[in-house]
Amino acid sequence: MTEKRVVVALGGNAILRHQERGTAGEQFENVRRTCRIIADLVRDGHSVAVTHGNGPQVGDILLKNELAKDTLPPMPLDVCGAESQGMIGYMLQQSMDVALRAAQLDVPVATVLSQTLVDRDDPAFEDPTKPIGPYYTAMHARTLEAEMCWTMVQEPGRGYRRVVPSPHPSAILESRAISTLFERGVIVIACGGGGIPVVADADGTLRGVEAVVDKDHTAALLARLVSADDLLILTDVEKVALNYGTPRQQDLDGMTRAEARRYLEEGQFPPGTMGPKVESCIRFLDSGGRRAIVTSLERARDALAGQAGTTIVK
Repeated sequence: MTEKRVVVALGGNAILRHQERGTAGEQFENVRRTCRIIADLVRDGHSVAVTHGNGPQVGDILLKNELAKDTLPPMPLDVCGAESQGMIGYMLQQSMDVALRAAQLDVPVATVLSQTLVDRDDPAFEDPTKPIGPYYTAMHARTLEAEMCWTMVQEPGRGYRRVVPSPHPSAILESRAISTLFERGVIVIACGGGGIPVVADADGTLRGVEAVVDKDHTAALLARLVSADDLLILTDVEKVALNYGTPRQQDLDGMTRAEARRYLEEGQFPPGTMGPKVESCIRFLDSGGRRAIVTSLERARDALAGQAGTTIVK
């Protein structure tokens, strides 16, 4: 197998599976399984950088903030994102070390707490759409809107939930550190949850913002940063599909960049699920990437060998 530079973008099921409570033990078990799969890629000779989601973990942190607000001061969303990056990075680092030693590989692993620069004038700040945190009653939601200036939306049958902006990432601020580590053979874990969103004020001062950056969009930036050959997006389905969930569903072995863009414009890939993944694949290819693949965690190695998943090429 030819050696490649690969960015592995882990979906939520790599850390926490559906209907699990989210205990440390459950998450460690999932992460150890995930790291054994990544170790196989390293054993094949690939240079690997890893990024990951953090939605359930940030949701838990926000809920803890809510439950403890009368005892401890709640932390803002950017700080909660940093907390989740540290927690998941620790789990991945430790589990990767175990998996690499079991595979008789001596490869260092490091997590880089990552900030993602966004434009303070991004239109997303005027149109919050990303749901986060716990559900509230209508009365509690109205109180939070008034007291905290939060935007709340109703999800039928579940209650009200806060929504925040999801601006586009423009740069990874720890790019030099990430690039240096990667070039020296380190497995770098970076940009968890899309990175901690920050804006630059007129004088260049950075400050965190109440927003969530799409993790797949940042994965494309990370792949460009390390000059990756392949962007491997791992999710809970083996292939991208047209007419998903209907009797006319058609799983795709591959697409060109132009076909992917056309299907996206036709609405085949919804914005809350497959849409950002396909958008990120297109961005990666537009920035010089060779191949983007969407597949399940279990088929990662087969997908890099061209035997599974949906491959998108120029």
